[in-house]
Amino acid sequence: MEKNLPNTAATEKSSKADAANVPLSRGLSTKLLLLTILFVMLAEVLIFVPSIANFRLRWLEERLATAAAVGIVLVESDPQSLSRIVQDNVLLALGAKAVALRSEGVSQLLVVSEMPPEVDAHVDLANAGPWMAMRDAIDTMLFGGRRVLRVFGPVGESTSEFELIIADKNLRQAMLVYARNVAILSLIISLITATLVFYAINRIMIRPIRDMTHSMLSFAEAPDDPSRIVRPERRGDEIGVAERELAAMQTNLQRTLAERKHLADLGLAVSKINHDMRNMLATAQLMSDRLRTVNDPTVQNFVPKLVRTLDRAVSYSEGVLAYGRTQEAPPSRRRVRLSQLVDDVFALIGMDAVGGIELRNDVGPEFEVDADSDQLFRVLSNLARNAAEAMASDRGEAVVRRLTIGAERTGSVSRILVEDTGPGLPQKARENLFAAFRGSARSGGTGLGLAIAFELVRAHGGSIELVESRGGRTVFAITIPDQPVDLDSARGTLRRPA
Repeated sequence: MEKNLPNTAATEKSSKADAANVPLSRGLSTKLLLLTILFVMLAEVLIFVPSIANFRLRWLEERLATAAAVGIVLVESDPQSLSRIVQDNVLLALGAKAVALRSEGVSQLLVVSEMPPEVDAHVDLANAGPWMAMRDAIDTMLFGGRRVLRVFGPVGESTSEFELIIADKNLRQAMLVYARNVAILSLIISLITATLVFYAINRIMIRPIRDMTHSMLSFAEAPDDPSRIVRPERRGDEIGVAERELAAMQTNLQRTLAERKHLADLGLAVSKINHDMRNMLATAQLMSDRLRTVNDPTVQNFVPKLVRTLDRAVSYSEGVLAYGRTQEAPPSRRRVRLSQLVDDVFALIGMDAVGGIELRNDVGPEFEVDADSDQLFRVLSNLARNAAEAMASDRGEAVVRRLTIGAERTGSVSRILVEDTGPGLPQKARENLFAAFRGSARSGGTGLGLAIAFELVRAHGGSIELVESRGGRTVFAITIPDQPVDLDSARGTLRRPA
């Protein structure tokens, strides 16, 4: 076991070092930068599709406008007067195969170099909707380059329509160049935007969070060092609130750890003192037993008081030592007949030695409780002893001194009631109930009995509470639920009928 301790410490140290030195590839800064670039590029893509569709329409409109200008000149002059070379030069400048004019439902072919056997697509510039334009732009980008388009529409305020037969090869090349330029520009914009956003968020969020992380790791290494407490900045946002709350939490934790250390040192010293004191009291008890054999009436008168005083001192020392030990073992639960356990508690306490106290066992002989018998015995004996000591202080002959232990069951929950007719608990004891060294109801008590009883009942998954406390009636209620049944184990133990 001890050989493994250095390895465990080294593992914890290594894990803290890994947490403090997060690789750049897994850091928040890198993730923020990449996400910013990705989101800006996504926004650019959403803008790019309408942009490339608009570019395609503007490119076709420019060619059609140029063809219209040439067509108007040809209409005013005689198209037949143009030589073949001039017509080819006109069409070559437009990148078209033919130019036509449609007026009043009649088409007139103005210039033609070669008429293709068929047209692959018709583009009506006057009725090109946005969705259709984006669809055609993507289609041209991906599958164009070998198609022939018929582009038509009015130009300016003219009532006539001009038609242009043109290949989409030059159109696709222009669109690709435009897409390349947009992509480069988008990447530059993304980098600039990401850098600005990264710088702003890094200053506002990432760096303060990183400082808080380093502060928490540093504080965990030495929580007793005041210099390890985070120093909050003067900020009014959520990060500022988190820094102030972290600083307050670390300060409170440091104060609590210092108090616990002082209490631990004090408890160790008290345990050592009580250990030696118990040995000395044991010797004193042996001497008091020998005093019983002395026939002197005066000695015999003081011996019982001396014995009771020594018994209380021994009980006090044993209680302190028992409370200072390690945590109680988990309860070993069985079905226990509570009535017999209550009889054992009454017999051990020896209430008859106190005198004048009536003991009443109201638990039914068949009543069973699912609990650890030894731990439940300690709980009941602590409560019964406290009740007996409280009632013993009432010296009036007419005062009723009665201790009653009863029980009831509701479903799978057992409830044990410990009732006495004592003077009741004072207000200070009720405020510090179940707190060691503070919840005692009598002068000189330690309150360890109730503290131990509380821990034992809580280990059973139950609760102990003060139901009522006033002059003439004090009632404690112990609630213990049965253990839950494991269905898989229950199925394995059940036997099928033959």
